[in-house]
Amino acid sequence: MSTRVGIVGTGGIAAVHADNLARMADAEIVAVTDIDETRSRAFADTWGGRVDPSLEAMLEAGGVDIVHLCSPPGLHIAQGEAVLSAGLSVLSEKPPALSLAEFDRIRRAEEASAGWFATVSQHRFGGRAMWLRERTRDESLGQMMTAVCHTLWYRPDAYFDVPWRGTWESEGGGPTMGHGIHQIDTMLSILGPWREVTAVAARRARPVDTEDVSAAIVTLESGAVVSIVNSLLSPRETSYLRFDYEHATVELEHLYGYGDDSWRFTTAPSAPETLDSDWAASATGRGSGHAAQFAQTYAALAEGERPLPVTSADARDTLELIAAIYASSFERRPVVKGEIDESSPFYTSMRGSGAPWA
Repeated sequence: MSTRVGIVGTGGIAAVHADNLARMADAEIVAVTDIDETRSRAFADTWGGRVDPSLEAMLEAGGVDIVHLCSPPGLHIAQGEAVLSAGLSVLSEKPPALSLAEFDRIRRAEEASAGWFATVSQHRFGGRAMWLRERTRDESLGQMMTAVCHTLWYRPDAYFDVPWRGTWESEGGGPTMGHGIHQIDTMLSILGPWREVTAVAARRARPVDTEDVSAAIVTLESGAVVSIVNSLLSPRETSYLRFDYEHATVELEHLYGYGDDSWRFTTAPSAPETLDSDWAASATGRGSGHAAQFAQTYAALAEGERPLPVTSADARDTLELIAAIYASSFERRPVVKGEIDESSPFYTSMRGSGAPWA
């Protein structure tokens, strides 16, 4: 039986969802909604599904197993709560919420629901990323030493002509929150929890309320040190992850999605002879992309016995590090994991105590 999908928001990212869903034999778009009815009807004409006037109407009409939130970030919390209160599961685009306070509201709604809340983290699901995650856990690459996590993208001034872009109220932050979150999430999924961060952020050029560049030094629970840079000012765009282990360096360079050829593997002179052949065998042909995560999400949904990947706990860990980067940047001090609680201004907004340039 196909998973029946409802889609909220029919902009560009919804088309990515629909294209990936169309490649799957066990998924079907059955309902769509958008504040722009003309756009939602055009979307339905292309990808299928009935057109509902609102999310509430979609939930009332029924016939949906899971709702994909492809709407602007500022809408995710209310929409997620509505879907969960109807007993259905949610798959939300990133960022899933604009603050830890908002996300904790979603988690409380999840606890009271028969459904689950999952976040799109498509870069976790490529074959070689999963291989590297396993090798990190079993330490066959040796001890993790240091890593690089860079999201160097370019967005011109005209990109921010869309009213909700570049604002704390609608996007929750700049490239740290809305763009670098993809690489940050992938890095944490491979290397594990973080412990402390020291960071800077600045608004250098773009007509925005938020930052347009940030940099952070993160110490992981393992003791490894990671440099993170997030930029919307970089004409040669790239997404770059580098992992330096005792026995090997593993690099990933791509832009918005990777394949097996996007990776590079370099062994140390002292590395076990089996590492190169093990790496060669990791070329599964499965790159990053929504379809890989959709497949695992729908399998979990069908089983009904475990939370959907990526779980709300996974997503919160990533969101907490992002909040800590802002807190460290604006208050000019190191921030440790767990420090941003309900007493912190950065719990309710990534802007926290206020950007220095405000």
